[in-house]
Amino acid sequence: MSKLRVGVIYGSRSVEHEVSIITALQAMDALDSERYEVIPIYITKEGEWLTGAPLRKLETYKSASDLSRLLARVSLSPVPSKGLLTVTEQRSRFLPISGGGQRLVLDVAFPCVHGTFGEDGTLQGLFELANLPYVGSGVLASSIGMDKVLMKAAFRSAGLPVIDCSVIRRSEWERGSDEVVERLERDVGYPAFVKPANLGSSVGISRAIDRETLRSAMEVAVHYDTRVLVERALEGAVDINCSVLGHDSDLRVSVCEQPITWEAFLSYEDKYIRGGKSQGMKGASRRIPAPISAELTESIQSMARRAFQAIDAAGVARVDFLLTPDEQVFVNEINTLPGSLAFYLWEATDLPFPRLLDRLIEIALARHAERQKTSYTFASSLLAKTLESRGKAGRTSL
Repeated sequence: MSKLRVGVIYGSRSVEHEVSIITALQAMDALDSERYEVIPIYITKEGEWLTGAPLRKLETYKSASDLSRLLARVSLSPVPSKGLLTVTEQRSRFLPISGGGQRLVLDVAFPCVHGTFGEDGTLQGLFELANLPYVGSGVLASSIGMDKVLMKAAFRSAGLPVIDCSVIRRSEWERGSDEVVERLERDVGYPAFVKPANLGSSVGISRAIDRETLRSAMEVAVHYDTRVLVERALEGAVDINCSVLGHDSDLRVSVCEQPITWEAFLSYEDKYIRGGKSQGMKGASRRIPAPISAELTESIQSMARRAFQAIDAAGVARVDFLLTPDEQVFVNEINTLPGSLAFYLWEATDLPFPRLLDRLIEIALARHAERQKTSYTFASSLLAKTLESRGKAGRTSL
């Protein structure tokens, strides 16, 4: 039986670039070498696509000059095909092919790009155009899962509890910051969290406790996005997370976790650096399972399923909740491509990382097969009738 050729795609123009590298390396190391031929496809911060065996080693990413010297440029055509990855420039002796213009055939794409230009639906759109099976959520779920404003709207529509918020546009802030501050003080109050609408890993998120810190937080947030979400901070609330795996109605939920924070919220450092610089989300400190009752665990797991279905997610996602001291639960956000693919939650649920990856690829192939049943063309006589009517009118060209 031939191996499936899995293109693991990661990096890209994202503030979560380094996190993406760690997730991809973890996935590539865990993929069963007896079942899969892994093709690493690294997208640089400038958007260049590269491939080559050295990408499997963390040390490769220390020097940009090494990347240029050791790797080959590649591109993925949007023309429907069986995952034809074209080598546009051969600079590597590590590829099993030689010469420019050669092609690598992918059976499935495995995106590990966190944040913009990957987790937000843009990369998924390219896969759809190329008719290439891919792991994870589709275009719509990915884009909603990245947009905190639309995400809240979807959750609220599904009857899930969310924290009320105000949305500020960058243009509003630039036209009149004083008026915006007064409105936020009136509508939200202090303390408050200020978040760019489309970012992850806590990048650009600040806690405002007064007018001065609110202004500073807004200046940071508008640097990263055109829209900013401002919501009241829940005093004494703790984070509880749960992962969901599957698609359609065939869903599994993981155990719950309680991340241990050093600040008022999980910062970038909390998530990825403390506990292990090269371990991604696995290196963060956490309590697994979360120290909550069985009844509360079941309730959160149920809400995680509903949040997953509310945006039509697929593959694996992590749903993050806020739990108040009086045990009110609010859905904070869903991560459609969670750091480290949330494998630490699934290992605690008796699903080893390699088997999690197997399941994700199975789901990708099943979803692709299902999409092939859908008609995307429609036979119509519109053009012929239009030409006929134009001919009768004495017009010979369109």
